[in-house]
Amino acid sequence: MNKRKLGKSGLEVSAIGLGCMGMSFAYGPAPDKRQMIDLLHAAVERGVTFFDTAEVYGPFANEELLGEALTPYRGQVVIATKFGFKLDPQGGPKWIGLDSRPEHVKAVADASLQRLGVDVIDLFYQHRVDPQVPIEEVAGAVQDLIRAGKVRHFGLSEAGVQTIRRAHAVQPVTAVQSEYSLWWREPENELLPTLEELGIGFVPYSPLGRGFLTGKIDAQTPFDAADFRQGLPRFSPEARHANQALIAVLSRLADARGVTPAQMALAWLLAQKDWLVPIPGTRRLERLDENLAAAAIELSGGDLDDIAQAISRVNVQGNRYSEAMEKMTGR
Repeated sequence: MNKRKLGKSGLEVSAIGLGCMGMSFAYGPAPDKRQMIDLLHAAVERGVTFFDTAEVYGPFANEELLGEALTPYRGQVVIATKFGFKLDPQGGPKWIGLDSRPEHVKAVADASLQRLGVDVIDLFYQHRVDPQVPIEEVAGAVQDLIRAGKVRHFGLSEAGVQTIRRAHAVQPVTAVQSEYSLWWREPENELLPTLEELGIGFVPYSPLGRGFLTGKIDAQTPFDAADFRQGLPRFSPEARHANQALIAVLSRLADARGVTPAQMALAWLLAQKDWLVPIPGTRRLERLDENLAAAAIELSGGDLDDIAQAISRVNVQGNRYSEAMEKMTGR
């Protein structure tokens, strides 16, 4: 597995990371823990060094899973986790708002260190921008954690460019995580140019469109009652039916190269910037192998032009989030 550096920070990770949320949360009932530990070990053995989690995934269960699974590889892998949600004090798998008050940020860091079983958090993202707390205070809290040796790098998730600039002026931002894929290209408008200017790395989440870009999902695909995609407008049966047009184009392009649609989607992402590291998630070894193989696919300028031209003719249907969730993206 080739390595990439996230911007000018010097943080070097595998060219493709692993999004771990689905191993504990969001996509229906959590799978067998032992199987997920085996999958995480397999990822390390295949060269993955970048793992993404958050306290809210579970909550807590995903960090605990990574803490247990990755203990044998301390010092060999980079674990990113996140703060910023207010969790239900009565328990249960839900959050009830945002909370990036400095004292809360520091308390979350201490708890995450315990669950992950590490002495320092490699990359600590603000999960969502909290409009009630100036971003300068958030950056200052993480700066305190860095000076205390509890955090190495500061990140932001789904933040707008002005927020990024303000945070970066207080504590240099190593990476920004936002959704980016062939069916969500909004980051190209302002975010990518800003990150390039500031020397900040980019970590696209949902690089396979929450599974849709694999070509395995259609209008008839059933979702478990606990699968959060049921509440996303882009995953309504009508939108899934309409968006098969995108899959048809992607499949044709992939077939021409002898690769899968998922591999073509990831290869396209990797070709955009060399300081970009996607984090596709999976629960299955065969999908892990399929995704990681995309790192070896080289697309020429002509290939990228062909993809751009073909995709430009497709009008993707459905909003990516509900209105309430979209308001939390900090733009």
